[in-house]
Amino acid sequence: MKALVYGVRPDKSTVPLRASSEVEEHPLLGGLDHTPMSLDEVPDPEFLLPDWVVTRPLLVGICGSDSKQVFSDWGEVQLPDNPMKAFFSLPQVMGHEVVAEVVSLGPEAEGLDVGDRVVLNPWLSCGPRGVAKFCPACEIGDYSLCWNFGVGPIAPGIHTGTSRDATGGYAELMPAHDSMLFKVPDEIPDEMAVFADPFAVSLHAVTRNPPPPNGKVMVYGAGALGTCAIAILRSLWPDVEVLAVARFAAQADLARKLGATVIGHSPAVQVIEEAAAWSGGVLQASDGLPMAFPGQIDVVYDTVGKRETFEVGSRVAKARGTLVKAGVHGPTLWEDTPLYFKELKMVGSNAFGFEELDGVRKHGIDHYLDLVRDNRIDLTGMLTHRFPLEDWRSAFATIATQDTSGAIKVAFDYR
Repeated sequence: MKALVYGVRPDKSTVPLRASSEVEEHPLLGGLDHTPMSLDEVPDPEFLLPDWVVTRPLLVGICGSDSKQVFSDWGEVQLPDNPMKAFFSLPQVMGHEVVAEVVSLGPEAEGLDVGDRVVLNPWLSCGPRGVAKFCPACEIGDYSLCWNFGVGPIAPGIHTGTSRDATGGYAELMPAHDSMLFKVPDEIPDEMAVFADPFAVSLHAVTRNPPPPNGKVMVYGAGALGTCAIAILRSLWPDVEVLAVARFAAQADLARKLGATVIGHSPAVQVIEEAAAWSGGVLQASDGLPMAFPGQIDVVYDTVGKRETFEVGSRVAKARGTLVKAGVHGPTLWEDTPLYFKELKMVGSNAFGFEELDGVRKHGIDHYLDLVRDNRIDLTGMLTHRFPLEDWRSAFATIATQDTSGAIKVAFDYR
């Protein structure tokens, strides 16, 4: 099969090296030119264990974390001791936002038939790894906190696309454990089903850190995660006011359509001033960035995770409010005085598992499919670009140049 493989020597004959001026203006394009990735012919996947299946991807979203890996966009602070190193293995075939069709079943696979259209829960937790006694996290459905991401016989990896064995959706075929696949109702098109993963990520962030009744929240960033968070808050917490910080015009337009008040992302002082004015927070004078004190924004859902978003978010959050780090960027250094002075709670939000919503506890992907089918969530407009796998450089270049391309969610289309 053809697969886009990361962690290999790229085919230099196909690399269109850019002028230094273009790379200086768009450094992500420079990272793309030199990414260790190549479209190769590789062996078709087999059943990794008897209860695995093989699927054929139909539509596969490009996740922000995959893009950062392809662009080598690791942030401004480079540290050698990332504690996640033990949970990854190379080479990889990335791609975990997958709508696919089941094409073959392992001898012990259950609950699926050839031809089923499915979406992927990518976590390589106890069940997919064949662990006989589930860890405490998996027992309660916290699959992203599984204790066994490094346990064989499957090579280390936290989810599909991060293990050299569990290849992802950037390929013509993809293996998966039977428990990792959710059947898609016939009435939900691929173009909506493909958002199941990023929606579940944002649902986890909001349900684990919900806003108070009649509260005010800020969604920092209006990419896929931010857009999903806005849709969740406006649909499921309609009494809560939502302020969105959007970097690009296409993002801002969709955020407004979903019901958020939108402000720009820079300069930082303007973001703080506009957020304080919107929420009713009182700014305290400063010779640097001002701070709203005590502040009136109950929760900041940060889907970016950079120095400036932490600094702005902590300044506009209310005293004893919450900062939710849902975005993955890289290590950073930031002025965190407001964190202790306002007694803020800063929490991480890692992907998804079973979530409680309206008194019902089930997998976040199940919640998404139900909400779409019941017309409670509509993410129309979020999928802005589709490319064949062979045109992968253009797909990632479209993400790198969102200011001109208008991209929000980009996907590989195999149909």
